[in-house]
Amino acid sequence: MRIGVYPGTFDPITLGHMDIIRRGTRLVDKLVIGVTTNPSKSPLFSDEERLDMVRRETADLGDKVEVVGFNSLLMKFAEKQGASVIVRGLRAVADFEYEYQMAGMNQQLNDQIETVFLMADVSLQPIASRLVKEIAMFGGEIHKFVTPKVEEEITQRILETGLKGDQ
Repeated sequence: MRIGVYPGTFDPITLGHMDIIRRGTRLVDKLVIGVTTNPSKSPLFSDEERLDMVRRETADLGDKVEVVGFNSLLMKFAEKQGASVIVRGLRAVADFEYEYQMAGMNQQLNDQIETVFLMADVSLQPIASRLVKEIAMFGGEIHKFVTPKVEEEITQRILETGLKGDQ
């Protein structure tokens, strides 16, 4: 069985993430979505909330997808999952430079696990979780970037936390 890992913070999960997930499932028998915390980011949602969100949004993909939280080195997580592939999404040239460096470092850690880059659909390329949150904080429309349920959760969280900016 060919297992792939698609890691990310998914804070929140966007339509761009969903595009990569759906396309990634065509490359492997099982895609493990690894939900992690990046210390350099300030998450809007807790680890458990993000896990629940990703599970809900990918539920229609059935047993082709498994959502797992992790807080370790990506290659250790991939090894633990029995993965032979790491799936990464690319939006722009700026992403490529960072991802290329990461892929090289990961290859040094375990050259038996390949990194596969998928370009996001052209209509979804500009979407970034960070920008979605920022747009929402300033009262902008985010329905083009996330599902209705995720939009509702972002809006609610911004109201609860008082993060709403001037409009």
